[in-house]
Amino acid sequence: MCGIVAYKGPKNCYPILIDGLHRLEYRGYDSAGVACLNDGKISITKRRGKVIQLEQGLKTDGKFQNCDGPGIAHTRWATHGKPNQINAHPHKDQSGNIVLVHNGIIENYNPIKKFLKSKKIKFKSETDTEVLVQLIGYFFNKGKLNFEQSVRAALQRVDGAYAIVVLNKKEPDVMIAARKGSPLVLGVKDNEFFVGSDISPIIKHTQQIVYLEDSQMAIIKDDEYKITSIDKDVSLPKKVEKIDFKIDDYDKGKFKYFMHKEIHEQIDTISNTITGRAKKDRVYLNGLLEYWAQIKEADKIFITACGTSWHAGLIGKNLIERFAKIPVHVEYASEFRYNKTLIDNNSVVIAISQSGETADTLAAIKKANEHGAITVGICNVPGSSVSRETNCGIFTRCGHEVGVASTKAFTAQISILYLLALKLAASNDAISKASLRSHLDFSENIKKIKNVLKKENEIKKIALKYKNANDFLYLGRGLNFPIALEGALKLKEISYIHAEGYPAAEMKHGPIALVDKNMPNVFIVPKDKTYDKIISNIEEIKSRKGKIIIITDSKDKILRDLANDLILVPKTNHFMFCHLATIVLQLFAYYIAVGKNLNVDQPRNLAKSVTVE
Repeated sequence: MCGIVAYKGPKNCYPILIDGLHRLEYRGYDSAGVACLNDGKISITKRRGKVIQLEQGLKTDGKFQNCDGPGIAHTRWATHGKPNQINAHPHKDQSGNIVLVHNGIIENYNPIKKFLKSKKIKFKSETDTEVLVQLIGYFFNKGKLNFEQSVRAALQRVDGAYAIVVLNKKEPDVMIAARKGSPLVLGVKDNEFFVGSDISPIIKHTQQIVYLEDSQMAIIKDDEYKITSIDKDVSLPKKVEKIDFKIDDYDKGKFKYFMHKEIHEQIDTISNTITGRAKKDRVYLNGLLEYWAQIKEADKIFITACGTSWHAGLIGKNLIERFAKIPVHVEYASEFRYNKTLIDNNSVVIAISQSGETADTLAAIKKANEHGAITVGICNVPGSSVSRETNCGIFTRCGHEVGVASTKAFTAQISILYLLALKLAASNDAISKASLRSHLDFSENIKKIKNVLKKENEIKKIALKYKNANDFLYLGRGLNFPIALEGALKLKEISYIHAEGYPAAEMKHGPIALVDKNMPNVFIVPKDKTYDKIISNIEEIKSRKGKIIIITDSKDKILRDLANDLILVPKTNHFMFCHLATIVLQLFAYYIAVGKNLNVDQPRNLAKSVTVE
């Protein structure tokens, strides 16, 4: 991991590659590098740290050096080897002929490395990536295989996940890209070719995209290209798609950070996700139409996801069981693959992923498909692996999310799950039309998001009071327990403060031992059937001198008396309260991180799209 950009065409590749790397910075990384093939030589520049440092190394007197040949570039999130300049990509083989960038993990790199060392090949880095490029070089330098054949021979011998782009100074008119398990896309424009781990570095240049499928290679030679299989040299159809992402999605506008911008965008993204899918007393999820007869008859529903998307899945479980009366099991995708999960052809497996490329989630989908389940994808990226590997699905329509800490994707996901729960309920006659109409009347409730955003300065002041805390507890009940988990995760991700989310009643079964006068405790308190019970939980913390922060839609005096700080959101239904409380918690975490002078968009050690297991 983490980001790949490549260019082959008549222009200077350096400005294109660096601009592409900047657009991939949101994915998270610890080093960056670029290689250019020009005049029979491979020039490699690498830097530990940020892309701006790499950019400075490619400029003379403020202008980019010139490279008219093809180029490849990479931002690295360390998996094998320390995050330093030696381990940064690109890597080249011992002969210096071949250079490569790589996302993913080569699982059998150790035995291959031992074999190559037996052939007197020396290694300079600690990475599994260098093993792959040395293996390609080993086949090519024997003189029996051409460049394409050498790449194919090497890839047939490695296990694991990869997306690669390779250049060879002995065949300077050829660029090869290949993928298995890690995403890779090809952009085409006349006599120019662009490769990226996603469309963000490409969209500026062309809307003509080829999403490489698993175990496919793209061989670009001169002004033409072909798609082949990694397994054998057979040309495959070119599936060119026109994409409609806006370049504006990659600009911060008036905001300092993408995360801040994306928090504010939720008034539109939640509406966009719902628009056209809910009318009076009907829910339209056309992406599920072909499989709906089987979905509604399923006797078991599984939801699988990672991180923030898993929290959305917990809310989905609550909603589906509440409205449709169908049992739902939620499991981390990383565990789903290995656990003895009782899925069969009467099961539905819902996989949730913002990027659509999460490796663990894709592995869970593969398992579900093998067991004959109907697989449903909920993701944000058309053309992504999740959208292609599932039987059917629903897109969240929130536009490109750049901030590593997910915000607008989460609220869009729970909006989709709400609609799905209501559609299942209506299909099974588990809800009346009158009740369905009331739930689908979104217009006034969505406007209340504006009221929460108007409280931003109030939330900021409260957040800054607690920026030096070492630990937080986030507590909620029912639908708001997953919101507590998500609030705690946001704080951990961007402020590096330890935080835990718990069901409020569970707090006294252990975590209350942590409470003292210095510890902030965030309670999510809607005026619902859990209200009286959660007040008792607040009292338990208060009696131990813990700091109390309350997010509520109730104006009751008892809450004001109990709270050190209280944030009042507009009165709405239980579902929309989840959205409002989530936005408060996103802003709360954001302002704590900003108050600590941290990089909110690129938190340490994290990557936006986790394409390794």
